[in-house]
Amino acid sequence: MAVAPALGIEQLREKARLIRKHIIVMTTLAGSGHPTTALSMVEVVVALYFGGILRYDPSNPYWEDRDRFILSKGHGCPALYAVLAEAGYFPVEQLKTLRQLGSPLEGHPNMRALPGIEASTGSLGQGLSIGLGHALAARLDGRDYHVFTMVGDGECDEGQVWEAAMAAKHFKVDNLTCIVDHNKYQQTGCVFDVMDYRPFADKWRAFGWHVQEIDGHDLEQVLSALRLAKSKPIKGTPTVIIAHTIKGKGVSFLEHRSDMHGRAIKIDEAKRALEELGWSWEGELD
Repeated sequence: MAVAPALGIEQLREKARLIRKHIIVMTTLAGSGHPTTALSMVEVVVALYFGGILRYDPSNPYWEDRDRFILSKGHGCPALYAVLAEAGYFPVEQLKTLRQLGSPLEGHPNMRALPGIEASTGSLGQGLSIGLGHALAARLDGRDYHVFTMVGDGECDEGQVWEAAMAAKHFKVDNLTCIVDHNKYQQTGCVFDVMDYRPFADKWRAFGWHVQEIDGHDLEQVLSALRLAKSKPIKGTPTVIIAHTIKGKGVSFLEHRSDMHGRAIKIDEAKRALEELGWSWEGELD
């Protein structure tokens, strides 16, 4: 069994600050990408990979007993790439090749191009179904790994998400956890203006899931929710963690900005962003 040593809360906060730096630098250098979408999910992925939650081994990325993390909202991949690099799957320096011709760090995750990527995603609505397949495979193969799938809240407009939710309860898949990055915005505006699916948590309960609602930027809450989910609190019942987050979290002029979806910031803005995060931009944006 390979589990990275769990960092303390302050170390996790510093790791999150570092991941945000990577996101700003790589998307700015690429001149494209989805920085605000990546920034909202940082604490969750940091807790998964560095908080002692996921069982994984960067030296053996296809280890059969590893836990799985599937990023259904594939456009948030800069956050995942940054975490994988910091976890040792590939050199951190490679992050600056995001979206460049020939780089394995594509605009959406490609499992055939980069170690640590469990599924090629980007066509939204599919990740929870993929995660369900992985979780069922564990049962068939007699393995005890856990599958975490992160979906976007806008993505939850799609019927396939709810088909997977219904099937997961029907097949009593309790080694599956869905994490909703509930940052309240999608490509064309506020999620509730595009498709008001409230009451959201009650819908998951109606589909038979164990529901936790948390502040997705409070690392103590995130860790507690992930640990509880992995413990399979209700036998035969999947867990959903609705993580209330802020789109663009950590950079004041990007927070709550639906108009910045899918837009990289300019060099001068990136310098300001790095300064807000407590980083020097000297040598970072070359």
